[in-house]
Amino acid sequence: MSPPVQAAYSYCEAVTGQQARNFAYGIRLLPYEKRQAMSALYAFSRRVDDIGDGELDPGTKRTRLESTRDLLDRIRHGKVEEDDTDPVAVALADASRRFPLPLEGLDELIDGVLMDVRGATYETWDDLKTYCRCVAGAIGRLSLGVFGTEPGAPGAERASEYADTLGLALQLTNILRDVREDAGNGRTYLPADDLAKFGCSAGFHRSTPPPGSDFAGLIHFEVRRARALFAEGYRLLPMLDRRSGACVAAMAGIYRRLLDRIERDPEAVLRGRVSLPGHEKAYVAVRGLSGLDARHVSRLTSRGRS
Repeated sequence: MSPPVQAAYSYCEAVTGQQARNFAYGIRLLPYEKRQAMSALYAFSRRVDDIGDGELDPGTKRTRLESTRDLLDRIRHGKVEEDDTDPVAVALADASRRFPLPLEGLDELIDGVLMDVRGATYETWDDLKTYCRCVAGAIGRLSLGVFGTEPGAPGAERASEYADTLGLALQLTNILRDVREDAGNGRTYLPADDLAKFGCSAGFHRSTPPPGSDFAGLIHFEVRRARALFAEGYRLLPMLDRRSGACVAAMAGIYRRLLDRIERDPEAVLRGRVSLPGHEKAYVAVRGLSGLDARHVSRLTSRGRS
């Protein structure tokens, strides 16, 4: 690897370590080249997210997002040289040569962030799924391009579908965790029909639930939905090699434990960001590396086929 490419990857790894602690916990379980590629994917995705979440006016955001799409086109067509001044572009271009990355997934991410810029709201779960597939399911499919599947793994033709579903599970967990923060930024992601069903249409602008609402009922309903997505997406694990499976199990396991905390104390999401302590994340990582989750899923899948 040339010094400019190595430096570009080092930059992306620094961004990942500083900005994405849960993500970084998982990818540290990967072999070096896969960890580098995942850092490049994260750094590009973070750039897109930061444009959407920044303080710029909507018109400027749209312009910058389209410029980022132009950069993606340059990467896609091999027009980024090793001495390019953009380290994220250099690293992602190299990763796309090393791994079969479906780069159109990053176009979908840009499309999803443009929905945020437009202030999109979602009437139904099907509507929200479209958004989640753009901003998270696509990242799951891109990650699968890095992980690959084990030769001869049963059901591997559905691996991309399961990776997408895991992305949805992670994103719905994020939405539940961030309802108060998102409300403060003028965003509502949970489906309007769910909010109406539980008397929460007034939104989440205070540290207490909307008066007269069944806020706990709403959270428990969405937690069950997220758990079902995790259960389906976990079918991916036995299709991956040990270290890639450990990476996925660690990242997904952290978010499943966040769901547990949110389920036990729904109003915690109105008081602040729910998180896991470091020792608990470390336990999840060790569990993933041991292969316990993958073996458990394999047993369940085998019973389903018998």
